[in-house]
Amino acid sequence: MNIISKLFKKKEEEETVVSKGSVEEFVTLIRVYYQAVMAVQLGITNLNILNDMALFKRMLKIPTQNNKLGIAEKSRARKILMQEYGLNENFFKEIDASIKKNCRTQNDIKSYFIMYQGFNNDLFSLLDTLMQWKFRFSMLVKKLLYAQTQKTIHEIVTRSEWKEVSTQKVAWRIRKYKESLGYSEEWMTDFVYNVVLMAKEDAKRQRKEDK
Repeated sequence: MNIISKLFKKKEEEETVVSKGSVEEFVTLIRVYYQAVMAVQLGITNLNILNDMALFKRMLKIPTQNNKLGIAEKSRARKILMQEYGLNENFFKEIDASIKKNCRTQNDIKSYFIMYQGFNNDLFSLLDTLMQWKFRFSMLVKKLLYAQTQKTIHEIVTRSEWKEVSTQKVAWRIRKYKESLGYSEEWMTDFVYNVVLMAKEDAKRQRKEDK
């Protein structure tokens, strides 16, 4: 079953509730927002090239606003992410600015997502290495988890030398991605924090299923 199909539960009410607590749910909603911003900024009319947003639109039966794709979908995705995950307006403003900077035509969409995926892969890989024990300990207290994540990300984007050459190379790549994408340390912290929290819930559910 497609991830979006699992994500949204069809209801009679206007608003459809997103089941909170899954990494896939959170990341998919983020992708929906990205695609909606691209649709608005680039004037995309072919819904088929925006797979996540297309299914999001169909599942929630979101009408096209002002005959322009992306406007209503962007608003709905942002609303869900703010209400369910506590993200603020600045988080979305940075995504808007990043896409505006890097996507001038529809041909730039693929390369943007490749860059974004590389950024995520390197960031979470390095965080896992640097914060392995801290993640386990910090899970007990959300504020501590956020503070440790914030501290480690600041170190990644400011520290000039690392003991391990491999670590230094990954840190430099992340800084280059950060500069190209235009994301702040705050944005990175908010994104990582939510993914880690959802990963904890995923692991908890899996343990229950295993029992």
